[in-house]
Amino acid sequence: MVEVGEMMTIASERSAAEARRPDLALVPPAASPLRVADLALLDELKERIRTILMTRIDPSVAGRIPRARLRGEVAQLVSEIATEDRVQLNKLEEAALAADLSDDMIGLGPLEPFLDDDEITDILANGPFDVYVERRGKLEKTAARFRDAQHLVNIAQRIASAIGRRIDEASPMVDARLADGSRVNIVLPPLVLNGGAISIRKFPRQSLTLDAMIRQENLSRQMARLLQIAASSRLNILISGGTGSGKTTLLNAVSKYIDRDQRIITIEDAVELRLQQPHVVQMETRPPNIEGVGHVPQRELVRNALRMRPDRIIVGEVRGVEAFDMLQAMNTGHDGSMSTVHANSPRDALYRIENMVMMANLNLPLRAIRMHVASALNLIVHIERMRDGIRRVRNIVELAGMEGEVITARELFTFRYRGERDDGTIDGVFEPTRMRPDFLARATRLGLGEELLGALGIGGT
Repeated sequence: MVEVGEMMTIASERSAAEARRPDLALVPPAASPLRVADLALLDELKERIRTILMTRIDPSVAGRIPRARLRGEVAQLVSEIATEDRVQLNKLEEAALAADLSDDMIGLGPLEPFLDDDEITDILANGPFDVYVERRGKLEKTAARFRDAQHLVNIAQRIASAIGRRIDEASPMVDARLADGSRVNIVLPPLVLNGGAISIRKFPRQSLTLDAMIRQENLSRQMARLLQIAASSRLNILISGGTGSGKTTLLNAVSKYIDRDQRIITIEDAVELRLQQPHVVQMETRPPNIEGVGHVPQRELVRNALRMRPDRIIVGEVRGVEAFDMLQAMNTGHDGSMSTVHANSPRDALYRIENMVMMANLNLPLRAIRMHVASALNLIVHIERMRDGIRRVRNIVELAGMEGEVITARELFTFRYRGERDDGTIDGVFEPTRMRPDFLARATRLGLGEELLGALGIGGT
């Protein structure tokens, strides 16, 4: 167990005279105590206390101490230093400075408080002095700021080193993952001109369920029931949408309806999925190391997953040549597989999948690729973050095969826009098209046929 005294290592014992060096003394020893309110430059005062404090703390030892205990010990040191230098800080100021210093030593500095706010989904630092967050679907600027560009770089390097990666001028871009699973992208100069950019997509403490998404008006109860039946019926589902539209959140929610006795292999760039089933193997890609070797892309993981006796394969996001291998898996007995793709509409999602297959350099004719896609995918669910900040499932589309050279689709649900409410939110309705889906027979074999028709607003069989 690390003793408190270990953390408080002092580089050298300072004499009383050294402790009052002009460059460190905040006020002359003989002066009356000053209150923070008397000082115009509060930030400068705190920075000088920070400088003294950092000479008394061993950061390597501090990193092994629980955060709450570290803050308490740092707060005590802040109080002692303020007393020595005859500066009066109140308890709130001492606690704030202790939290700030603790976050600098073992956390993300000024970004740390945002990780604890469940309403915030994204944290975006555009240089050291411009920090934005996304709260309830809307971006807002915060008062948080780094001390300078070097402070931002130090935090970035701590994030990268925690997962064995390097980021500096020679390697100025990195994707990383925090201990809680949040995704981080970092770009440093010379690729950016503002001192560095850190983008964090927070990992939710609790995965949203379809019931919670109904309450948030992300989709209707009938749409949720359709997706439950689709997952239980082992349909191959592709969720499409733009960046930050909620694709992974929806995939997480739908995956809860996979049978618990099935073996599931998940493949992701950074692990985000939280599957509730007991038999899950999570695989994660590996970027190249400093020497540029050791890269393990998604395509290799998808191919390897086929040798692992999966019942279902879930690819967190398909974005390249692995699309062909994913479709192969869906066409060779791994029904019920799922993935997400960046796209602006269900039809656009199909075009993107086609292009990804072409990237594999298989020299397949376009018609063969489209037949492959049409036979592999059953359902496309398109989700969109609308201008009021609410993420809504805009379309649920069933693929119905080929007509000539074109993949045909049958829309089962759509979101119809009706206007805006007084509070600025969009007024609309999730409408079923009342078209009978092809997978009705599959759902009927599971005893879910009547429920499926009811969800679609179709009476009778």
